[in-house]
This record gives sequence, C-alpha cells and structure tokens, in this order.
Amino acid sequence: MNKGLFVAASMVAVAVAMPAEAQEAGAIEAAGEIVVTAQKRVQNVQDVPISIAVVSGEELQEQGSASLVDYAGYVPGMNVSNGGTPGQTTITLRGVAPLNASQTVGIYLDDAPVGSSALYNRAGQFTIDLMPYDLERIEVLKGPQGTLYGASSIGGLVKYVTVQPDTREFKVRAGVEGFTIKDASGFGWGGQVYVNAPIATDTLAISGSFAWRKTPGWVDSVNNAGLKDQNDYEQRGGRAALLWQPTPQLSVKLAGIWQSLDSDGNGLYAADLDGNRLGNGHSFNNYVPESYDVDLDYYSATIDYDFGAATLTSATTYSKTQSRQLQDASYAFGVLFPFLTNPPIDPGITPFSLDLGLKKWTQEVRLASPSGGRFEWLVGGFFTDEETSNSQLVRSFDMDGNVIVPLDPLAIVGLPATYKEYAVFGNATFKLSERFEVTGGLRWARNEQTFTQISEGAIVPSANDPGESAESVWTFSVSPQFHINEDAMLYARVATGYRPGGPNVIVPNVPPSVDADRMTNYEVGLKADFADRMVSVDAAFFWMDWTDIQVTRAFGGVSGGANGGKATSKGFEGSLALRPAPGLTISATGSYTDASLSEDVPDISGLKGDRLPAVPKFSGALRADYEFELGGGNKGSFGAGVRHASNRLSLVESDPLVARAKAYTSVDLNASVTFDDHWTLRAYARNLLDNKGEMARSTLADGLNRPSFLAISPLQPRTIGVALDMAF
Repeated sequence: MNKGLFVAASMVAVAVAMPAEAQEAGAIEAAGEIVVTAQKRVQNVQDVPISIAVVSGEELQEQGSASLVDYAGYVPGMNVSNGGTPGQTTITLRGVAPLNASQTVGIYLDDAPVGSSALYNRAGQFTIDLMPYDLERIEVLKGPQGTLYGASSIGGLVKYVTVQPDTREFKVRAGVEGFTIKDASGFGWGGQVYVNAPIATDTLAISGSFAWRKTPGWVDSVNNAGLKDQNDYEQRGGRAALLWQPTPQLSVKLAGIWQSLDSDGNGLYAADLDGNRLGNGHSFNNYVPESYDVDLDYYSATIDYDFGAATLTSATTYSKTQSRQLQDASYAFGVLFPFLTNPPIDPGITPFSLDLGLKKWTQEVRLASPSGGRFEWLVGGFFTDEETSNSQLVRSFDMDGNVIVPLDPLAIVGLPATYKEYAVFGNATFKLSERFEVTGGLRWARNEQTFTQISEGAIVPSANDPGESAESVWTFSVSPQFHINEDAMLYARVATGYRPGGPNVIVPNVPPSVDADRMTNYEVGLKADFADRMVSVDAAFFWMDWTDIQVTRAFGGVSGGANGGKATSKGFEGSLALRPAPGLTISATGSYTDASLSEDVPDISGLKGDRLPAVPKFSGALRADYEFELGGGNKGSFGAGVRHASNRLSLVESDPLVARAKAYTSVDLNASVTFDDHWTLRAYARNLLDNKGEMARSTLADGLNRPSFLAISPLQPRTIGVALDMAF
C-alpha cells in the first residue's frame, strides 16, 4: 500500500464525518499441451486470447516467496507496493493504479471474488495476501476481465487456485524453514504441513493444510527507543477441503480457509524532505506502535454436474474479513492542537485507529457446453451481498502520553455500508475454420448500495446521515484469433470493464453518488512455441482508455468522491522462454507502460500528460532454472533471477506533494537437493546484493497541507533462508 495515499484517504474520511507459457507448473498438462481455466473452462493456453502469467505453488516455495511482493517482479506488467506488511498492499496491472480507495485489480479465490466492491472498505489499499500451503498456482490475467469476472477488475485479475483433494492417493507433505533478514536482530521461522486422505477410492477424499510463519522486524523508531525491530509479524493459515464424486457426472467440493496476520508495526522508513533517511537509515518517526492485524474466514461449496450436452456449475461462498490498523497521525492532526484551543495547547500525539469489517456472500451459477466443438458457449448468473463497516477513531494525547480532555476524542467516524450486485453473462467461441475463430462475451450487472455517515468529535461535525445509490452497467469482449499453426496464435482483443461507484458523503454541493468508471482495452498479441517447445514467446501490445475516473474532489472545503478526467495506458509486455538443454530453462520478461492523464484533472492537481502514480515505465526480469540428476534417485536444482523496476510516482506528476520512488534491481538465488524423492533440502536468497531500492515513496503532509516528511516502502533487505521438506 502507498502510505501517502492511505493517509490522504484517512484525512478525507475524518474530514467528512514466471510467464504462462514459460512455466505452467500447477496448471493441467496433457499430451504436451499446457491448459488453463482463465475463461472458466479447460483450454490450451495457446488458445486463450488473454495475456496470462502463472506462478505455481512449487515455484513460490522454492524461491522462498511469502507474499505478493516477493514474486510480482517476475510477472510482466504487474507492480505491487507494500504499506508495511503483507495485506497492506496496492496492486497495479498495466498501469491502472487506484486514484481513490477502491481496487482496480480483482482478486479471486478459486471460483469467487474476495474483498469488497464498495467504496468505503478500502479494498484498493488492503489486498488479500493468501498463504495456504496447498496453493496450486496463481493466475494473473492482464487487462479488463469484466465479462467473466465482473466488477473492479479494470486493470486485470489475480486468481488464487488451490489444490483439490485426491480420491486415489494418500499424501503427506511437511516442511520447516529458517531465515534471516539484514538489520533484523532475530531469526525468522516457518512450518507447514499438508495431508490428503482418500476415504472411499475414486469417490470421497479430504485434505487439510496448516502453515505458521514468523518474520522478524528490522525497522526502529527515532521517536521511541522502545520501538526497536517494530515491524515483526506472524502469519497463520489453514485450509480443509472435501471432494465427493458419487458418480462420474457429479462432483461436490467443500472447503474452508482460515488465515490471520498479526503485526506489531510497519516496514517503512522515514526521510526528510531532501531524501535523507532518519536515524540509522532503517527507522520510522512514529511515537506509538503502528500495529496491523487481519483475520479471514472463507467457506466455499462448488457443485458440478455433467449432463452430457452441458455442464452445470454452482459456486457458493461466504467470507468474513476483519482488519485493525493503528497509525500514528501526530504529524497530521497533532500539529493542529494550537489552532483548535485558546489558550493554545502544544502539539501532541494522535493515534488513529481504523477497523474494517466485511461479510460477503456470493453465488454463481453457470452452464457450459463441452469443449472442442465448433461452437462453444457459456451462460451464467452471479449475485453478491456485502455488509461492510469502517470505524475510525482519533485520540488526543500530550507528548507525555496524557489525555487532552478538551480535544479527546478528536474524531469518531463510522461508515457502515451494504452492496448488492446482480449480473447475467455469456461467453461464446465460434470456430469459422481450422485456423480462425472468434470469442465474444457480454455481461449486464446492477448494483444497489446504501451507507450511513456517522461522525462526531472536536474536528468533525456531528452527523448520522444515510445515503444510497444504484447503477446498471454493460461490459463486453470480442477476440478474433488466427492460428498460424497448432503451436502459434495471433489474436486481437477488445474488452471493457468497470469499477462500481456508490453513494457519496452527504454535505452541501456534493453529488449524491459517484458513478462507475470504465475501461476499454485494445490489444494484439502473439503466443507461440517453436522447435518442439524449445522456444516459447508471449507478447502483447495494448492501449487502454480509462474514462470517468473516480477521484477525490474538494467542494467548498469539504472532500468527497467524484468522477472526472480521462487517462490512457499503452505499452508492451512480453516474455521469452528458452529450453536449450534438458532441465534448463532461461526466461526473460519485460514490460513498457506509458500510463498518463489524457486531459487536465484539477481535482487531483493533474495536467494532461501527467504520469499516473505507482507505475514504473519499465520493469523486467531474467531467470535461469536448471534441474539435474545426481544419481541414485537423487536430483538437484538451481535458479537465479534478476528483477528490475524503474522509478514510480506517489501521485500524478503535477501534484506539489508528488514523490519519486527509487528504481531497484534485485538478485535472487535458490537451490535444492532431493533425496529418494521424499526429502528436499532447500536454500534461497532474495535481494542477495541488498539493493536499497524502493517500492513506494510518499510525501506526507501535516493538517495544514504542508510537506512534513517522506515515507518510504523499501525493497526488503537481503533475506537468506534454508528449509527442509518431506513428501510421501
């Protein structure tokens, strides 16, 4: 998460009350073909007219990846900025960064979306960062996915795919891990276990996994000597799944995921306005601990029935997410004390607590024709019902920690809301010849929302006002494809997506609601394998038009949501994989993204041509992976990677508070030895050369909008780990 954007959003709220074709491990592989399910049916990746990258669960484990930021650098066109811990994360794809608090990249867990689609749950700044041990793969779909995946995927989609129970074979996997992070005084550790047990062969099976990981802190505080190594955190995650197949036609899958993260503080650095880092260079300037905790409970039930002429799928989910964040906002609100009191009270400390809650039901039903025919079709319906809460409290203390009674609480704000969406959709592919086919889709969606604005305190007006909104949206996609041969395809794609609007804050001269913003993507691409898959290429040129952008606007001194402005994101992304010898894969990925405003947007101090925030113009990676036999049934592997991202902005270029994050180049290594197919000893190093690059840099302003200091989200310092895994 970009902390500058978070702080800005917080102040507003208080004031108003490896590439798919290169490595598809974890995807289905048959007869030498790699197939995925990006279009909600099993397809050869060469036949999917979408730019897709897939990272397997095995890759994540081998490389020591523990969060989104650890592997995003190897996905072309993907950028992740971190606000201090996993989960405090903002994702951008193809240059589409959120300019308000809602997400532009959708998050799916198997067959259903997770996270809120509403405006007031800050889904764009707090992204689900899953850690199940039985994760099969992560699919990253680039460009709008509104037709099949619905709202809030205007930049693309990140889809977590979990391992399904096996009804034939008993399996056990387990592992332990230890690691160090430069500048951290303690050691990190992790442990995980997975069990799959057939109950009735070919009919019934159950699986379960559990993982526990503790990461040491390395960030100190220049204002509080007791806050040393303050950004340590623990992650715990478990999953249970049941698969029942009473007949060849019927399949029933039940699953539950439970995950929590408890953090004592944030992994952020502070610097003065000239960029000089404070303290020992890895310190922040908070007075109070900035803790972050999040809990996720997720339950799903998926039923598939094959009628022969079509397959019916029903996917039902319920999720509950609760997050709690404490932020030291003394620089923002504590400096206001002398202006709020007479006689003046000296500036003080203002802890700002934010509690976000989400309860979400989803239901999707779809009917799909068999694959392989001249005409393939899919039709379905979708419903979601969300109840969200947003509770904010700003306290007032003097520098000795005593309550300042006239100013406490400084602000209490509540923004409870509901979101309901109904949608129907269809997708079809018509094969005009052996080489030419056209895929098209259409979706209609309607959302209805309510919220209440509740506020009181020394700096906010007392209010208890309701609001509501409703809107209907159409999205479509059209993709002609030409198969040069059975291993190469040229495609074009026009696709649209939308991000829901919602009811606005209730103050004079503010529009009663914010409309959806829209994205239209134009794309041409090539997917090809050459020389019996010794060479694989995936390349795409894209142009994306973003209209009615959701922004924050000031109306007579009060801030609220609004629509305004247009932007374009155009560029190239591609990947190349070479397999010159058995066991050796050399892969390269790269993207160039020119994302900018196409007209003036005064509400965000933006001028035509300004670069959009959080987007590097260039990012790329180079990897080499080698697997080899050691004899006696033993084998080894070695991998090396270099990832690079150019500088990124915190705000649009013309904003006077804009800050520029330093480019980074990170070197990563991993190696393993497997004995008797059962025991594996692994070692890895991330950011081996301890590059001082930055994922984000923001200028934080005080309550009078004067620049105060810089907040820096650094590339995690050099991390070295070893692990022992067993599998039977």
